[in-house]
Amino acid sequence: MQLDELNKIAEAMVAPGRGILAADESSSTIAKRFDAIGVPSTADTRRDYREFMFRTTDAMTNNISGVILFDETIRQQAKDGTPLVKLIEQAGSIPGIKVDAGAKPLPFSPGETVTEGLDGLRERLNEYHKLGARFAKWRAVIDIGTGIPSYNCISANAQALARYAALCQEAGIVPIVEPEVLMDGGHDIGRCAEVTEWTLKEVFQQLFYARVALEGIVLKPNMIVPGKKSPKQASAEEVAQATIAVLKRCVPAAVPGIAYLSGGQSDVEATAHLDAMNRIGGFPWKMTFSYGRALQAAPQKAWSGKPENVPAGQKAFAHRALMNGLASKGEWTRALESQAA
Repeated sequence: MQLDELNKIAEAMVAPGRGILAADESSSTIAKRFDAIGVPSTADTRRDYREFMFRTTDAMTNNISGVILFDETIRQQAKDGTPLVKLIEQAGSIPGIKVDAGAKPLPFSPGETVTEGLDGLRERLNEYHKLGARFAKWRAVIDIGTGIPSYNCISANAQALARYAALCQEAGIVPIVEPEVLMDGGHDIGRCAEVTEWTLKEVFQQLFYARVALEGIVLKPNMIVPGKKSPKQASAEEVAQATIAVLKRCVPAAVPGIAYLSGGQSDVEATAHLDAMNRIGGFPWKMTFSYGRALQAAPQKAWSGKPENVPAGQKAFAHRALMNGLASKGEWTRALESQAA
């Protein structure tokens, strides 16, 4: 493991004004999103959709530090024969890869899951490195409900994250460590904070046991938000204060940066929350975004699978990338959002 190189990549992933595009939807997930806009999901339509984002030059160069890819995408070529990985690199962004096999039911724990995919991971990481990936992603899912999460669930997912992270660093790949506490349900912001703190403390304990170098990782946590069904929602300032408070108690200063997931928030909500946190300041890590739907919902709708709509899709993507780039520096305002749209 070359820690200096891993740290250099991690720092680039959270560079000021830039963040990560999560374009790693599985074939089944992107099919659902294409259904919503009336587009058949084929290898060609999936390629065309992702290609127009990767060719949005200003957005990629100025605001997107890295792109998380799916196994299909990292092997695909653009219409002109250029590997999609090369398009990302030419824009000055870093290619990454999703390596987990998804969340599966945890035995004897109704409503809980554990993420699988460790079998054969060493070999897959070596192949992905040859294909151009310099960082990877593994998502653990923690749900809040009656009697859950259990310690068994949090511990099992934390151990898997740590084993994955160690294998990544062994292969010269920066691991994105993603423990996501879901925002489904009716819990309040305090319960989200409690479960997130528990989860993060267990994750960092397991990273220590696995001898993972914190200088060579990027953390991708949820923000501290109430459940979608909670009768009491929270302002952007309340979310920001609660999130920073929890992370200060859990995340060592050695971690280069935090790239938040949007977790089902609307695109503007995710931007507003990130901006509010960065305006508060006073934390040791860089804080940016690693968004999927919050970056892609508007471009998907504008594109709608029609070649003549590619410029409109690119404009929508560039706008969302710029707004989140500004938010990562605490420079976004709602007035700017509406002005630039």
